[in-house]
Amino acid sequence: MYKYKLYIKTNISPEISERIMRIIRHRGFLIKKMNINVINKFKNINFQLIVKSSKPIDFLVKQITKLIDVLDIVIIS
Repeated sequence: MYKYKLYIKTNISPEISERIMRIIRHRGFLIKKMNINVINKFKNINFQLIVKSSKPIDFLVKQITKLIDVLDIVIIS
Protein backbone atom coordinates (compact mmCIF):
# COMPACT_ATOMS: atom_id res chain seq x y z
CA MET A 1 0.00 0.00 0.00
CA TYR A 2 1.19 3.49 -0.81
CA LYS A 3 0.70 6.66 1.20
CA TYR A 4 0.08 9.97 -0.50
CA LYS A 5 -0.17 13.47 0.89
CA LEU A 6 -2.69 15.69 -0.89
CA TYR A 7 -3.19 19.42 -0.62
CA ILE A 8 -6.57 20.43 -2.05
CA LYS A 9 -7.69 24.05 -2.37
CA THR A 10 -11.42 24.66 -2.92
CA ASN A 11 -14.01 27.38 -2.89
CA ILE A 12 -16.19 27.43 0.19
CA SER A 13 -19.39 25.48 -0.38
CA PRO A 14 -21.52 23.54 2.09
CA GLU A 15 -21.13 20.19 0.35
CA ILE A 16 -17.52 20.21 -0.89
CA SER A 17 -16.04 18.26 2.03
CA GLU A 18 -18.74 15.58 1.71
CA ARG A 19 -18.11 15.22 -2.01
CA ILE A 20 -14.35 14.89 -1.57
CA MET A 21 -14.77 12.27 1.18
CA ARG A 22 -17.28 10.33 -0.93
CA ILE A 23 -14.91 10.21 -3.91
CA ILE A 24 -12.05 9.04 -1.69
CA ARG A 25 -14.22 6.26 -0.25
CA HIS A 26 -15.71 5.18 -3.59
CA ARG A 27 -12.28 4.99 -5.23
CA GLY A 28 -10.99 2.64 -2.53
CA PHE A 29 -8.64 4.98 -0.67
CA LEU A 30 -8.36 5.17 3.12
CA ILE A 31 -7.97 8.48 4.93
CA LYS A 32 -5.15 8.23 7.45
CA LYS A 33 -5.04 11.90 8.43
CA MET A 34 -7.07 14.98 7.57
CA ASN A 35 -6.71 18.67 8.35
CA ILE A 36 -9.13 21.32 7.09
CA ASN A 37 -8.53 25.08 7.27
CA VAL A 38 -11.05 27.71 6.22
CA ILE A 39 -9.53 30.92 4.91
CA ASN A 40 -12.31 33.51 5.01
CA LYS A 41 -10.21 36.29 3.53
CA PHE A 42 -9.98 34.38 0.24
CA LYS A 43 -13.21 32.39 0.74
CA ASN A 44 -11.32 29.11 0.34
CA ILE A 45 -10.96 25.82 2.15
CA ASN A 46 -7.58 24.08 2.29
CA PHE A 47 -7.62 20.32 2.80
CA GLN A 48 -4.48 18.45 3.86
CA LEU A 49 -5.01 14.71 3.52
CA ILE A 50 -2.90 11.62 3.88
CA VAL A 51 -4.52 8.75 2.01
CA LYS A 52 -3.47 5.14 1.61
CA SER A 53 -4.19 2.67 -1.20
CA SER A 54 -2.63 0.16 -3.55
CA LYS A 55 -4.25 2.03 -6.45
CA PRO A 56 -2.48 4.82 -8.37
CA ILE A 57 -3.09 8.30 -7.00
CA ASP A 58 -3.95 9.63 -10.47
CA PHE A 59 -7.11 7.53 -10.31
CA LEU A 60 -8.28 9.60 -7.33
CA VAL A 61 -6.98 13.01 -8.43
CA LYS A 62 -8.75 12.86 -11.81
CA GLN A 63 -12.08 12.38 -10.04
CA ILE A 64 -11.53 15.13 -7.46
CA THR A 65 -10.49 17.68 -10.09
CA LYS A 66 -13.86 17.17 -11.81
CA LEU A 67 -15.60 18.81 -8.84
CA ILE A 68 -16.61 22.36 -9.76
CA ASP A 69 -15.33 23.99 -6.54
CA VAL A 70 -11.85 22.41 -6.60
CA LEU A 71 -9.23 25.03 -7.51
CA ASP A 72 -5.93 23.18 -7.09
CA ILE A 73 -4.48 19.83 -6.03
CA VAL A 74 -0.86 19.16 -5.08
CA ILE A 75 0.37 15.57 -4.57
CA ILE A 76 3.35 14.60 -2.45
CA SER A 77 4.08 10.86 -2.55
